[in-house]
Amino acid sequence: MQLSAAPYEERLTAPRSWWLISFLVGVSMALILLPFGTLPMLGGLAGGTAVAAVAASSYGSIRIRVVGDSLIAGEAKIPVAALGGAEVLDAEEARAWRTHKADPRAFLLLRAYIPTALRVEVTDPEDPTPYLYLSTREPERLAEALRAAKAA
Repeated sequence: MQLSAAPYEERLTAPRSWWLISFLVGVSMALILLPFGTLPMLGGLAGGTAVAAVAASSYGSIRIRVVGDSLIAGEAKIPVAALGGAEVLDAEEARAWRTHKADPRAFLLLRAYIPTALRVEVTDPEDPTPYLYLSTREPERLAEALRAAKAA
């Protein structure tokens, strides 16, 4: 497998506020366990924070990559040859494609805390998916990487 001329990799990490919320979940667990004593309270603080942080981290660990002749978005791996044109979506247009313009058959790699996205047509006649909706902080760069991978 040959690497494309413009490889692309992005990790869709959770926003900073989620880490504060993880700590607040731990504080809530500590308060729930406070009547049972100091050790259970500290265990609730540590355990609640850890569980909430693992949940936030796993949700934010999704990656989008263009490697060789494939687009890897989360667990989906799509050959670039099966993709058509890519449309960069600003915040307003991305919101429209997440709501009233959305097709239920589409593949959505959606992170609501990322305002911009890229919509890529699927041209494979065997695939019922009409398009991919990919939340990304750098839609122009991803579109360019897909064009370069197609040309290679």
